[in-house]
Amino acid sequence: MKRKASIAAISGIIMLTAASCAKLNETPYGSVYVDSGGAASSSDLNGVYSQLFGQTDQANTYALQEHPTDEMMGPTRGTDWGDFGTWRKLHTHTWTPSHNQVSDTWDQLNIGVYRASQVIQRATDNKIKAEASFLRAYFMFQVVDLYGQAPYRDPSAPNSALPIVYNRADATAFIIKDLEFAEANLTTSANIGVASKAAADALLAKVYLNKAVYTAASVGGPFTFAKADMDKVIEYANKVTAAGYTLEPAGKYFQDFAWDNTEQSHGNIFGIYNTPTNVPASAKNRWKMGLHYNQTPDGWNGFTTLADFYKSFEATDERRGVDYPGLTDKVGLRAGFAVGQQYGPGHVALKQRGGQPLVFTENVNLNFSTEAQGIRVFKYFPHPNADGTVPDNGEDNDYVILRYADVLLEKAEAILRGGTDPSGQTALLIVNQVRVPRGASALTSVDLTALLAERGRELYWEGWRRNDLIRFEKFNDPVDQRPAKTDKTKTVYPIPQRAVDTNPNLKQNAGY
Repeated sequence: MKRKASIAAISGIIMLTAASCAKLNETPYGSVYVDSGGAASSSDLNGVYSQLFGQTDQANTYALQEHPTDEMMGPTRGTDWGDFGTWRKLHTHTWTPSHNQVSDTWDQLNIGVYRASQVIQRATDNKIKAEASFLRAYFMFQVVDLYGQAPYRDPSAPNSALPIVYNRADATAFIIKDLEFAEANLTTSANIGVASKAAADALLAKVYLNKAVYTAASVGGPFTFAKADMDKVIEYANKVTAAGYTLEPAGKYFQDFAWDNTEQSHGNIFGIYNTPTNVPASAKNRWKMGLHYNQTPDGWNGFTTLADFYKSFEATDERRGVDYPGLTDKVGLRAGFAVGQQYGPGHVALKQRGGQPLVFTENVNLNFSTEAQGIRVFKYFPHPNADGTVPDNGEDNDYVILRYADVLLEKAEAILRGGTDPSGQTALLIVNQVRVPRGASALTSVDLTALLAERGRELYWEGWRRNDLIRFEKFNDPVDQRPAKTDKTKTVYPIPQRAVDTNPNLKQNAGY
């Protein structure tokens, strides 16, 4: 028999996240369900999957991973997008332990860890346990990556017990153990929204690639990448290839993100599965956050990329922006980056609210922008009707978390950092395998600087840029609207102050 979470379960989550009762009641993912006795079921597992839905929001995990980087900013436009400075502080690396998104992300991810732990503890079916182990590993990976330490509460612990806290190295070992169990007990899946063996392999590759960051003596580097770890990256990347994932063919890069990516993608490994009639976690935020109010569909006129990042693409590179059949001809919107005069249905030139031409410009000011300043990004996009209208259910794109191109570029990086591929592939061969079908010219050589740039071009706005920049020791470098180098302590976020105040096992990160 099912019932809503017991007082004990809720107390565990409160102690884990240090959230107030009011905050817990505002959690938008529904009630936590636990069995009053007996083994965990698939419905319990669904409660863990549901915690992924927050990953599609334009805030929280996504914002913390993208806004502080060289590829995104959230400019204030008059009275629009001020939001008490939340976006500006992320871009300028001036957040504090009381920053709203630092706190909300901590809650969201740690609740995911706890829910997964509940299922793992009670599961008798190894597949259910393996899926929950994968999900716990994913949530804890994000916690470790963002905050540098990870609280953990055993679901069987007494209510009075405070969560223990793993340091970064111990948490990484915990994550690897979870993923090894998941990898051994999961199978293939045609559904991107179900944890699979390939998903575990892909996440293992990412964990091993970042292991030097998570086990370093101090945050921010320098980092020493062990050959054994790089060989593990290559091993798991090769397993993903053997599972049958491939890159999209020439001219089809945006198939991984389009409205029909469920059927068309060959490289999406794990994410959130949506259908026209069931959209548990819409990708709509990804286009809404950049679309102008007068575009079709209308948007929130918010985030932009940085001009220097846009200019890193060759003009022939499909990833820079293309007319997309069924989209551009219907509503005027192009896939990729949007700069210059914008058009609506019927190729009508659009205007701003004040009547001026709607021309997206390269220049943008973080504090004082007009409504047309800044290059927009439309990696995901809706499915318009034949008449150019966009239905509410035109948002069923699967949301992508792990993708094959990411795995390939991780393999190339591991080779450059000293790993050995048993099949003899070189980093240059792999990078060109990704680049050339996109219309970019073949490279004649590749080093770590070129590899980082290629990861940016391939994976922009997918939530991995901060992680990459830290690993390459470039995160603190000056960028547009952040002219000075920032301190290495900014490579981890502060532990929310209310969490530190209520759990003495947590120690505030250096610099905060």
